[in-house]
Amino acid sequence: MAILEIECPVCAEVLELDDADRDELAVGDVIVCDSCSAEMEVTRNGEGEDFELELLGVLTACPRCGEEFEVTEDMLAAAPVIEAEDGAEVSVVDCPHCRARIELEFDEPLEG
Repeated sequence: MAILEIECPVCAEVLELDDADRDELAVGDVIVCDSCSAEMEVTRNGEGEDFELELLGVLTACPRCGEEFEVTEDMLAAAPVIEAEDGAEVSVVDCPHCRARIELEFDEPLEG
């Protein structure tokens, strides 16, 4: 049984899909990364390596109120990028529930 390895575009975690998993997936289905909760939509599911995902968004929990919310590409495009105390570049977004300002750091930039 062949295993297709897909790298999460947010955290670089490797997602493994075997033939049975792929048979259950249709174009338009959503896969959620177990590591970072990034949501990816299946945009192509052909034979062999003919498989593509498009990043939809990332779920995160607010450290202040604990509510989960989706970080979208539009939200990140509007967010200022600053240098954090540890020197890393972070995007600053507002929690839609309590309006806390949250610094988010990604291994790679989100791309659609």
